[in-house]
Amino acid sequence: MRLHILQHDFESTTKMQFGNFHFLLLLWLVPALVFFYVYAGMRRQRRIRIFCGNLHERLNSSLLRGRRRLKAVLIVLSIVLLVTAISRPRWGYQWEDIKRVGVDIIVGVDVSRSMLAEDISPSRLARAQRKLKDFTGMLDGDRVGLVVFAGSSFLQCPLTLDYGAFSMFLEYLSPDMIPVPGTDMAAAIRTATRAFNRRERTSKALILITDGENHGEDFMQAAQEAGREGVRIFVIGIGTPDGTPVPAVDGKGGFLQDRSGNLVLSRLDEKALQKIVLETGGAYVRSVTGDLDLETIYHGAIKKDIEQKELSATRRKRWEERFQWFAALGLLCLLAEFFIRENRRDRRAASDYTSRA
Repeated sequence: MRLHILQHDFESTTKMQFGNFHFLLLLWLVPALVFFYVYAGMRRQRRIRIFCGNLHERLNSSLLRGRRRLKAVLIVLSIVLLVTAISRPRWGYQWEDIKRVGVDIIVGVDVSRSMLAEDISPSRLARAQRKLKDFTGMLDGDRVGLVVFAGSSFLQCPLTLDYGAFSMFLEYLSPDMIPVPGTDMAAAIRTATRAFNRRERTSKALILITDGENHGEDFMQAAQEAGREGVRIFVIGIGTPDGTPVPAVDGKGGFLQDRSGNLVLSRLDEKALQKIVLETGGAYVRSVTGDLDLETIYHGAIKKDIEQKELSATRRKRWEERFQWFAALGLLCLLAEFFIRENRRDRRAASDYTSRA
């Protein structure tokens, strides 16, 4: 995602937020720590009274109970401040005007029966589904849509910035979506062209994933129309020119046969696909092993050569972090506690008194 910050407007507010609110639960340790200090102080006084007898009052004065309490208060206060600091308190915020830029990309997927051929494991269509899910992870602020086609075509997912919704539509790709047999690429190109904004002539890319067997009208005319609309067409051909059998439709196994009993072979028509991309200045990639090479098309062609445009603009609050103040005060309390010492003169006097006794 590419975000551009255009403007900052500072606005103060007394409202406080916490970036890591769950760390505040550690403050439940404070009552336990206070109880520990009170209990330890009482136990210390009892032990001094038992051990020193008549010297209790003298020793108790020299140890300066007030300073001991102050040290305990500083420790507890430092813990409270440091816990608050790691909870990331925030108040005051800036308004950020953000724009999102990218390219409009329509993906056209061939769902004809020939896409069930298993020359690419587990099948041409299944491999295309997997690679397109990976493709959503590459998208950098672009809008993406989905067109499915066979003997006819329709827009399955309009252009969207919601990549999760796009991935969800990919789950349902199947030849059963379009009952009309065949592969009409001209219909697919025209459906995708209509899905773009007709008022714009840039930032439009169409990625066709097909085995290339066209049974429709003149697809070159459709490609020319798309080129005039500013659409760049990129094609990924799946299959082999030699052909491969197509699984039977009845689901009982075996392969499709023609009326003469011969196997129906699906062949990749690379020449036709290459003509399409030449017409619009796109690129063609042949996929035999199942690697659709979407990364090369996306980063090497679409993002590099196609002009990007502003797709959306939003305004959001960015809260000012204030944890530094709490962290500094907490460390200052720890430092102050470290330098507080018992009174040396009283301690020496107590030692002399003990020796004379």
